[in-house]
Amino acid sequence: MSTTVPPAEALGTPPPSAPVIAPAGAVPSPLADLSGAGPLAGDGLGEQAWIEVIQRMDEVYNDLLQYEVALEEKNAALEESHQFIESVLASMSDILIVCDRPGTIQEVNPSLCHFTGQSAAALVGRPLFDLFADDGERARARELLARFAREGVHDEEFFLRAGDGSTVPVSINCTPRLSQTGKLMGVVVTGRPVGELRRAYQALRQAHDDLKRTQGQLLHAEKMVSLGRLVAGVAHELNNPISFVLGNVLSLQRYARRIGQYLDTLHAAPQPPAIEELRGELRIDRILGDMPQLIAGMIEGAERTRDIVDALKRFSAVDKATPERVHLNEVVERSVRWVVQSAPAKFTVDCDLPPNLYCRGSSGQLQQVVMNLIQNACDATTAPASEQRHAHLSIRAALAGGEVCLSFCDNGPGIPPEHLDHLFEPFFTTKPVGQGTGLGLSISYGIVDRHGGRLSATNRAPDKDAGGACFRLCLPLESC
Repeated sequence: MSTTVPPAEALGTPPPSAPVIAPAGAVPSPLADLSGAGPLAGDGLGEQAWIEVIQRMDEVYNDLLQYEVALEEKNAALEESHQFIESVLASMSDILIVCDRPGTIQEVNPSLCHFTGQSAAALVGRPLFDLFADDGERARARELLARFAREGVHDEEFFLRAGDGSTVPVSINCTPRLSQTGKLMGVVVTGRPVGELRRAYQALRQAHDDLKRTQGQLLHAEKMVSLGRLVAGVAHELNNPISFVLGNVLSLQRYARRIGQYLDTLHAAPQPPAIEELRGELRIDRILGDMPQLIAGMIEGAERTRDIVDALKRFSAVDKATPERVHLNEVVERSVRWVVQSAPAKFTVDCDLPPNLYCRGSSGQLQQVVMNLIQNACDATTAPASEQRHAHLSIRAALAGGEVCLSFCDNGPGIPPEHLDHLFEPFFTTKPVGQGTGLGLSISYGIVDRHGGRLSATNRAPDKDAGGACFRLCLPLESC
């Protein structure tokens, strides 16, 4: 019996070359290629192609993830930069305006809003020139910006209208804003009220003057130290000769008195004509009459020289005594009482001090300083040249920084400006010859310096209590 094999179509299996039609919406599986079935199984390239497709899809997906991460990082950095710029603009004390080419405001900072009293929304979109005070200022601003838009405007003063309606001078700076191609996109305007600049300049000048004054005080202190050493040697060398001269002149005074008595007794009896003639020729009587005045002048000069030497010794001496607790109120009151008792009747002292002012040092030396300052005020206000009907001295105290500052201000003629820098130099005096040694303030300066304080002199304002000089004595306070 013969058997017939049916064709492949009859068995329901498609021939190898016939395509497999997938149902609609079905996705071919790469596993079909791996098992040898599928449309590409016959050519040997299907498996490799699907692997490459999957790898490409992974690479694209990884790139998308990296792009997304980078974009988020850049967005965070941009947000941080934006916040930083906003914080900088908000903290600026100067006004800031960003304009386009026609001069329309595009951006402002809070300082301009505070200056004009308007919000940023109200300012943006308005012409820049509306901020200026009047038509003249607007015309000048238009001209300058038109001429120097690319070069910029630096430190040009304009009057702007403030929020309260007043006109305020403002120092304006204008800088061009350019595109990447160099095209003018607009301008950036910054400004600061001139009043702030003037206050800053005044503060700087005051600091400079204080520094110069402090430097001068340091130089003066060094100079006083050197002078003290020099004066100590000079005083020592002068002391002995002056003592010899004064002692000999006093002895000569006694001898002259005895010789005068002898000659008077001798001339009482009749003398030969030759003796009488010689007496007249030598002018013996005139010599005897001038002798007391000559000797008195020598004694006065020697004593004055001795006083100067003593003052020099006090000026150069260093107090080695143990410092004690000094009640400044008692020192000042006692000094005022002693000077006023011997002063003219028209000299009065007004003393107003807080109670219980104490410092550490030598009570006697500080009283010497205070008495010298009061006596100088008395001499200046009661001198004939001062023309003061009522001589007055005011003593006040101020407490600050752990020290007390006593001010001695009189209503005299004051100190000539050219003398202010020389008051504390030895032998410098403005008094007439024979009325001052020029060592009182020098000695006082040295005493105050050894007590850790300061002594300075200025002139009062001419319109305040008729002017006059004002000495300032500052000493470290000691707690009660």
